[in-house]
Amino acid sequence: MLDDNERYMQAALGEAQRAYDEGEVPVGCIIVHDGLIIGKAHNQRETLQDPTAHAEVLAITQAANHLGSWRLEGARLYVTLEPCPMCAGAIILARLEAVYFGATDPKAGCCGTLMNLLGDSRFNHMPELHAGLLADECGAILTSFFREIRQRRGN
Repeated sequence: MLDDNERYMQAALGEAQRAYDEGEVPVGCIIVHDGLIIGKAHNQRETLQDPTAHAEVLAITQAANHLGSWRLEGARLYVTLEPCPMCAGAIILARLEAVYFGATDPKAGCCGTLMNLLGDSRFNHMPELHAGLLADECGAILTSFFREIRQRRGN
């Protein structure tokens, strides 16, 4: 039986699948506050032709709109891939309570892989960080997506 954190990450994986189905890099994110999902999104950089349209940024905007405040204190973010520098910065600025991520990102991960922005005490806010939640499942969808792209290109 899945615990709450696993269930929330499963919801983020559902968002990642939506991204996959739309031809976007399959990253999904949800934000939970008081047991309710108040933000959910998936990558939409290609769809929107917007370099900032990462799942985390879009979900943070939804959550802020839901709460009527940019301060997301008490909220937890679940994302299938380790946040990049932009998303880690947005997480800090939004004052999220905690971040749970699945797969690590060796090329852009800023929550422990390349660096840990969320753990830098020089910032005014440091959310709790929980790495590796359903990491295998989160990594598998990314692996499948990029394998499919390479096959289409004949590589």
